[in-house]
Amino acid sequence: MLKSSETEKNLSVDQMNFLFFLFKWRKILIIISLAAAIISAGVSLLIPNKYKATVIMFPTSTNSVSKALISSTWGGKEDINEFGEEEQAEQMLQILNSNEIRSRVIEQFNLMDHYGIDSDSKFKNTKLYEEYNSNISYSRTEYMAVEISVIDKDPQIAADIANEIANLYDTVKSNLQKQRTVEGFYIVQGTYNELEAEIQWKEDSLTKLRKLGIHDYESQAERLNEAWAREIGKGNLPGAQMIAAKLDTLAKYGSAYVSLRDALEYEKKMLTEMKAKYEEAKVDAEQVIPQKFIVDHAITPEKKAYPVRWLIVLISTFATFITAIIGIILYENFRKFKRLTS
Repeated sequence: MLKSSETEKNLSVDQMNFLFFLFKWRKILIIISLAAAIISAGVSLLIPNKYKATVIMFPTSTNSVSKALISSTWGGKEDINEFGEEEQAEQMLQILNSNEIRSRVIEQFNLMDHYGIDSDSKFKNTKLYEEYNSNISYSRTEYMAVEISVIDKDPQIAADIANEIANLYDTVKSNLQKQRTVEGFYIVQGTYNELEAEIQWKEDSLTKLRKLGIHDYESQAERLNEAWAREIGKGNLPGAQMIAAKLDTLAKYGSAYVSLRDALEYEKKMLTEMKAKYEEAKVDAEQVIPQKFIVDHAITPEKKAYPVRWLIVLISTFATFITAIIGIILYENFRKFKRLTS
């Protein structure tokens, strides 16, 4: 209990000493703080105003147009109007941060000149990319949307860049997907055309066999054998010979007819399935749908977002005030040290 009271007494003494210290050096501290406030205010006025424009958008959950719209064989459930989730949001951020989008924005808005970077500088691209990254950023919101933020000294350019980046997202993602869907379509198209040609060849071959009198091997063989037996039974040798000749033709080409007929039936079923895949692949290769839902387009900002001059003045003044106190304390301790050593 005695120690606690003594500690409180010491704290009270220290506080009084600090207040006395502030009072003693009040004029110097006030002058330094006022000077810092005036200088920081002047410096803040030299900082150009910058405006912030934002786009809020959700990724889609659908990557395949055909599976979402026309496929009857796809077992999954894809809704063209369904918002994407965390995985799609992360993919969207990765695409937005891609070199392709950055390069297109830089070229379209001539950001090298806009940011005042010397095109003859040895490190011009490094400076350009640093400026780009400091002014253009992407982040995920708590609701799995993605926010595009653009800061620029020109409010209209800030809004234009933000909206253009949102548009470029569709272009870049579609191009990435097209690399696979187009190749996939060519593969399916080649297989489909080969199957069609194979079926046509078999149909032509069956047509030739039908011209030889082979129409339905099983039923023809049964009927001809019955007819041959009847003619033999009647003693009609010429009639039996005619039927025997047909049986010889049937025996010669019958197995080929059966093989072609069965293969043709199987391949026609395959062609039906392949046609559905062909149509789906064609849709995916040729059609493009938006890859995002835009909640808020960027509009031209009316108020500056940077700099917050009063905050700059406040922080600068406070930092200078604290620095001055530390400097004075060091100065007083140094004086005491000299007196003790002299």
